[in-house]
Amino acid sequence: MKLLLSFAVLFLTLTLKAQTGSTKPVAKPVAKVPAPVLKNIYDSVSYAAGVSVANFYKQQGIKKLNTVMVSKAVNDVLGGKKPLLDDQACNTVMNSYMSKLQAEKSKPNIEEGQKFLAQNKLKPGVKTTASGLQYEVITEGNGQKPTSADSVTCHYRGTFINGTGFDNSYDRGAPITFALTGVIPGWTEGLQLMTPGSKYKFYVPYTLGYGAFDYMSIPGGSMLIFEVELLEVKKKPQ
Repeated sequence: MKLLLSFAVLFLTLTLKAQTGSTKPVAKPVAKVPAPVLKNIYDSVSYAAGVSVANFYKQQGIKKLNTVMVSKAVNDVLGGKKPLLDDQACNTVMNSYMSKLQAEKSKPNIEEGQKFLAQNKLKPGVKTTASGLQYEVITEGNGQKPTSADSVTCHYRGTFINGTGFDNSYDRGAPITFALTGVIPGWTEGLQLMTPGSKYKFYVPYTLGYGAFDYMSIPGGSMLIFEVELLEVKKKPQ
């Protein structure tokens, strides 16, 4: 019994010494990757191409890309290898993704416009057409109404829901002449309700305006308000 106890004490003592005397493995230092340096024209052109591509897609709303896949695509195309996606598939993927991004971006504007129109149609004097265009008559003129085949001369001012202006022919000091088939659907429809000398206010939902995508200074999904004065109707020659 004493012999077994002695062996147990000896084993425990050696074990403790082994544990306290053991050394922890030293982590290997991580090698630092040297920062890229533009050594020649090839490097500069390569970097410039990357900047150009990144800036283009950043402007389109894409904030993150898998750079490994970008590099593979570039190497496949420049190296003459068959890409993982053909041109048609690339276009489909990009169009679908860009539409998704734009829909997310435009959603607040669309909802704001829908809320405004739902309240605005209840106001006295505001009429709503089957397409969803809302309008009110400020001044009624007389004469023959234009058709979609005609051209018209108008003065107008356009504003967003918050009253901020984005276009104004009065400020430019000259009216504008255009074919009714060459403008947004809300104008094509609304101007056919008017006679020369009339002044109407149009409340144009985004579906009858510039749509869900950004157009110049007009954010996608914007509901627009136009005050339009019809000065002249130019009938299409028979």
